Amino acid sequence: MTKEEKSVVIEDLTAQLAANHVIYLADLTGLNAKETSDLRRACFKANIKLAVVKNTFLAKAMEASDKNFGDLPSVLKGNTSVMYAEVGNAPAKLIKNFRKKSEKLLLKGAYIEEAVFIGDDQLDALSSIKSKEELIGDIIALLQSPAKNVVSALKSGGGKIAGIVKTLSER
Repeated sequence: MTKEEKSVVIEDLTAQLAANHVIYLADLTGLNAKETSDLRRACFKANIKLAVVKNTFLAKAMEASDKNFGDLPSVLKGNTSVMYAEVGNAPAKLIKNFRKKSEKLLLKGAYIEEAVFIGDDQLDALSSIKSKEELIGDIIALLQSPAKNVVSALKSGGGKIAGIVKTLSER
């Protein structure tokens, strides 16, 4: 590969890193062809882009990027696959589900909305992160709760007042 070809690959990786806010790094070492194919199929169904990259290219792309990847370049050893997703917890959930079939898939690290997670032990924390839509739903439910309480109190209070007025008028 010539220097020009390498620089094009690094520029493409830098552009992909800039365009995505959810980036996971995984190690696929030990997966056979069928398991790799199953993983790629699962990623496609979950709207996750999976790409195998060369560590040196990814490290240079991280350096050239405007984002602060912290200690994430330190995990770039051995085989590295990059997962790009729209939802922060989707790749973590996919990895957890895939591990039911094969324990060979390891999480190296993740970059989610300027937060850096390093190590396979972070998988449970990453899978429990709520997506933007889930957070919006929780906020709407919290905002609606007091309004529902007020409306139900007014409805029940109106019935009580009407009952009291009716009883007083009958006397």
